[in-house]
Amino acid sequence: MGNSLLIVAHTPSPNTTDLVQAMANSCAKQSALICRVVPPLKAGADDVFAAKGVLLFTPENFGYMCGAMKDFFERIYYPCLEHTQGLPYCLCVRAGQDDGSGAATSVKRIVTGLRWREAQPVLLCTGAYQGHFLDTAAEFAATFAAGLEMGVF
Repeated sequence: MGNSLLIVAHTPSPNTTDLVQAMANSCAKQSALICRVVPPLKAGADDVFAAKGVLLFTPENFGYMCGAMKDFFERIYYPCLEHTQGLPYCLCVRAGQDDGSGAATSVKRIVTGLRWREAQPVLLCTGAYQGHFLDTAAEFAATFAAGLEMGVF
């Protein structure tokens, strides 16, 4: 494991971009870990290998994780399977129409197979976009970063 916090995030809208930026800024302020934001279509197994923990961010599309996140998992699954067991992760889902549970379940099914360790409960930002999502997401990410740095997760 490396010395970075990897944020794998699909941000198709200004609101999702703002959420991920709030998380990244919060991580950078909270810890000495290198915070790297990488889109899922560009992230690979080497990015995961270099990370002390992974924060996953996906919008919910049709009751499932976004296709870009599924592509990420398909490409890294076998290369990471035997080498990243126990890797701490957390998940944030932005769901405008649904409740986010479908996306959360689909991600959890895959990370369970990878034997990654959930560091904190899923953060669901559901319904119409609200400004307080930024503060909630920033606190969520800062908690994860601090826990990684202290060795709690």
